[in-house]
Amino acid sequence: MSRLSRQSAKRQIFDRSGAVPLPRWRDRIRETGAALANIAGLGARLPAPADLPRGDGHPVLVIPGLFSSDFLIRGFRDVLTAVGYEVEGWGAGINFGPTPACWRIAERRLAAMADRSGQQASLVGHSLGGVMARALAHEHPELVRRVITVCSPFRLPTAMRLEPLYRLLSHARIQPDILLSRIVEPPPVPTTAIYSPRDGIVAWQSCIDAPAPRRQNIAVDGAHSTMMSNPATMRVIAERLAVSS
Repeated sequence: MSRLSRQSAKRQIFDRSGAVPLPRWRDRIRETGAALANIAGLGARLPAPADLPRGDGHPVLVIPGLFSSDFLIRGFRDVLTAVGYEVEGWGAGINFGPTPACWRIAERRLAAMADRSGQQASLVGHSLGGVMARALAHEHPELVRRVITVCSPFRLPTAMRLEPLYRLLSHARIQPDILLSRIVEPPPVPTTAIYSPRDGIVAWQSCIDAPAPRRQNIAVDGAHSTMMSNPATMRVIAERLAVSS
């Protein structure tokens, strides 16, 4: 990817007009505390909310957010496994962004899960992982039952407090065009977009879909960095996964 095309891609990702408001600083400060608490709780078993609906056993692929990994959100996957789903992580290590390698790994994992089970897979993604989940569903709708995103800025342009860090990484390995060409239109499968009005990392306005059939936006109060351990998030996801397509 040329330097010029990288710059063009970043212009498409980030709002420069001020039309998309940055997350408030008080929410960003709250995110710092939430992130520290999340780190302190690594390895702990997540308490599942009571009376979650039972699953039907179909496969669920969970894609971590930027700088997260399968290991860091294994507690969330354990909750879904406990209620009856065949759950796997994306298998590409730490999510440093949409590189060609991680895209290929996620595609292969999705295809293998669908082939092994004989069923379409649901995709659940946090933050950048949700953007990738929508892109995968757009590319392979025949393999996907539904997509659930959690604080994922798929509605571009967006605004985020981590933009300088994203720009730094993009010079080294991130190729935004891997996703941009696939998220112009919503995927042709049912989607649920979970967002937090108090998100301190990305603009929540970029995390919701335009109203349309088979699209749903659900607000959950919580910090961006701890949404995958938020009981309210778990309940919404379990309820949406239990809905037959």
